[in-house]
Amino acid sequence: MKWFLLRVLSLWSLALIDMSRSENGFEELIAEEIYPSYFDEEAVFPGANSLMVPLTLIPGAVSKGAVCLDGTPPGYHLHRGFGSGANNWVIHLEGGGWCNNIRTCVFRKTTRRGSSKFMEKQLNFTGILSNKPAENPDFYNWNRVRVRYCDGASFAGEGQDEVNQLYFRGQRIWSAVMEELMSQGMQNAIQALLSGCSAGGLASILHCDEFKALFPETTKVKCLSDAGLFLDSLNVAGGRTLRDMYAGVVTLQGVQKNLPSSCTSQKDPTSCFFPQNLVSNVKTPMFLLNAAYDAWQVDQSLIPSSADPHGLWHDCKVDRLRCNSSQIKFFQDFRDQMLNAVKIFSWSNQNGLFINSCFAHCQSELQDTWYGNDSPRVGNKAVAVSVGDWFFDRSTVKAIDCPYPCDKTCHDMVLK
Repeated sequence: MKWFLLRVLSLWSLALIDMSRSENGFEELIAEEIYPSYFDEEAVFPGANSLMVPLTLIPGAVSKGAVCLDGTPPGYHLHRGFGSGANNWVIHLEGGGWCNNIRTCVFRKTTRRGSSKFMEKQLNFTGILSNKPAENPDFYNWNRVRVRYCDGASFAGEGQDEVNQLYFRGQRIWSAVMEELMSQGMQNAIQALLSGCSAGGLASILHCDEFKALFPETTKVKCLSDAGLFLDSLNVAGGRTLRDMYAGVVTLQGVQKNLPSSCTSQKDPTSCFFPQNLVSNVKTPMFLLNAAYDAWQVDQSLIPSSADPHGLWHDCKVDRLRCNSSQIKFFQDFRDQMLNAVKIFSWSNQNGLFINSCFAHCQSELQDTWYGNDSPRVGNKAVAVSVGDWFFDRSTVKAIDCPYPCDKTCHDMVLK
């Protein structure tokens, strides 16, 4: 019953997004993330033994200009480690889409994705942030931090719009939060993992080497990007929905000055916001966790309503069993693009991969997809076990699933 209600709520959240988009007459709300940012199982149905962690704002950040879109201070949730994990840290960057023009950024600053005024005062820590060994075997007793996302450019913007009172300060937020956490004990870390989901997964790629540079060489530092492998792909109408939107994010929010020079010296700034053009040049060990048929990209980048005005893809989108052979081939081609994008990245023994053939998005945050009796598996290993094996060098992890529909362990999202 719990799972059924969750799915109903996720569909309802999608309906709200569609209504908001049509009433305001613009498609740019594609920049807002869908599930699990609006609803996830533990947020809607926190259990009796849930770990609720309070929000901490950084007042000193305001004087440094490190502010959310509306000028309010950024924040984070920290649950202290204990025992053998007391000097180890997991920093998890929250996701939540992007805003790509004045209209969407003005809207965003009235939400928790653009203002700390609207952020939840407590968040439930599950998945990679759980404090229970049965739920999070390798990281349960580490210092675990969820960094709130309120800039709309994957913690990478620098600028402002005075007319509309918008502050594009993602890079400064990143710096202020890291400075705060170092003062809270992270400077003494023996081991540290930077992770992130979706737009936060992109941020973990963008900031991975910066994170490593915070620590002495003796600290073991690695990065995890969950559902952050956004591809510069054609939609079903032959357009480039995500590239068009990213171009707005990069230009409006002044992201280009904070992109890696290893990329911008060869490609245009928008291309350098796409992870496929970044991951091979990240020097710090990195793990890419992604669904081969990433549900957010399927819904918002590959088959947005603007690219399918007559609904020819609707039945296939909501139920893969109703796809024809050419539609299945379209999905398989997308998977091929993803595998090709990580080919050079995967050559390095220090890097890890877990790409399962699911229609999912963000698998490290929810308990049922991170580590559980029926959680997704590749080669009989759950996500948490694979990430742990890679981080602690227990084994090399290059887990690439066979193509859809071979995987019967998926927890696929319900699309509308």
